[in-house]
Amino acid sequence: MLNTILLQAGGAAGSGWSSMIMIIMIIAIFYFFIMYPQQKKQKKINSFRNSLQKGDKVMTAGGIYGRIREIKDNYVLLEIDNNVTIRIDKNSIYQSMQDVETK
Repeated sequence: MLNTILLQAGGAAGSGWSSMIMIIMIIAIFYFFIMYPQQKKQKKINSFRNSLQKGDKVMTAGGIYGRIREIKDNYVLLEIDNNVTIRIDKNSIYQSMQDVETK
């Protein structure tokens, strides 16, 4: 009877470790498949926004195309037509249109 109790106690301790390992593995999988790619993408976007220069053709998150006329710390003056300039948040610039040909 004592052997049965000891075997059950040993099995319970083993399952505690295996459940702990499973939790750690789930956290690692979550990090490598969700968090790490998102952080990598965010770093790429931040480096793009920091490399913006006057005269670059860009598109905003709202779909407005224009050319950068002035860059400040938090906002950008974007010329969308001749003598039409708008001020937009720097974080709303979505992508560069330098490589895209307009018809």
